[in-house]
Order: sequence, then C-alpha cells, then structure tokens
Amino acid sequence: DGDDDMYYAHTPQGAGCLSPVSSMDSLAKAGSASVQVKPLGFVTNMAEYMVGADLLISKAGPGTIAEAAALGLPVLLTSYLPGQEEGNIDFVLKNEFGAYVSDSDPDGVARQCSTWLRDEEKLAEMSKKATEAGVPNAAEDIARYIGQSVIRWKVHNEAI
Repeated sequence: DGDDDMYYAHTPQGAGCLSPVSSMDSLAKAGSASVQVKPLGFVTNMAEYMVGADLLISKAGPGTIAEAAALGLPVLLTSYLPGQEEGNIDFVLKNEFGAYVSDSDPDGVARQCSTWLRDEEKLAEMSKKATEAGVPNAAEDIARYIGQSVIRWKVHNEAI
C-alpha cells in the first residue's frame, strides 16, 4: 500500500466514506460486521468517489477541504502539515462540517466515522454546513466581480 492508496467503506444501507487511511479495517470493527472496506489503490477519478461518498477522511489539505465543502461532503481530518494546515482544521471545526481525530488513533478515526455513518441526521446537518462553508459558486462570483470592475474602470477611463 502506498501513501496515496484509497479505501472505500460502505454499509448495506449505502452510507459510505472515502479514506486514505490504510487501517480501515478498524472501521469495520468499530461499526459492525456489515461495514465492507474495499481497497482501491491509487485512483485518478477522485471527484467521482467524492460525489458518491457520505463523508471524507483526509489530511487537512486546503484543496481537498475546499472540494469536499463545495460538494457538501463532511470531512474527518486525520493529519496536517504543522504551520501550513492547522488553520484548515479550525475552518472545518468552526463551520461545523467535520472533526479532527489523529491518524495515530485509527480506532478513534473508525469510531467517529462509524458514528457519523449511523446518524443520517448528523450527516445531513454537516453536509448542509459544508455547502454553506464551501461557497460553491465562488468562481462565478469572482468572475462577475472582476467583470463589473473592468466595466466600471472602462467607463471611468472613457469619461476622462
């Protein structure tokens, strides 16, 4: 298993999580025997898996958190780069669409994931908060703002 290998865990009810945590067998033990873990290896179609997942287990990378939030995907953060990604954990916690459990505690990661997968209301609430934090139309809003600014300056410069 490489560091970038992915695992997909799901229940018979269809709830699933996507994780790079190689000890996903802890998830099956923490939840129930009905949780199945499928090793995926390295994947290039991460977006497809994120759209189909109910939660994401990941390190606190800003791009991954932004993608998850834009999709309304709750996140369970398990590691971070000191000095660079610590604030990302604060962002997720403040916006209430995830939690942090260290990857040095795989049983704790599994318990948290299992708890969320069994609580549809909690997942729905976190999904809603992720979407609110994710600003899914941010690129369009930025482009609109830039366009309006260009037009204002064009009008201003033509009046001079």
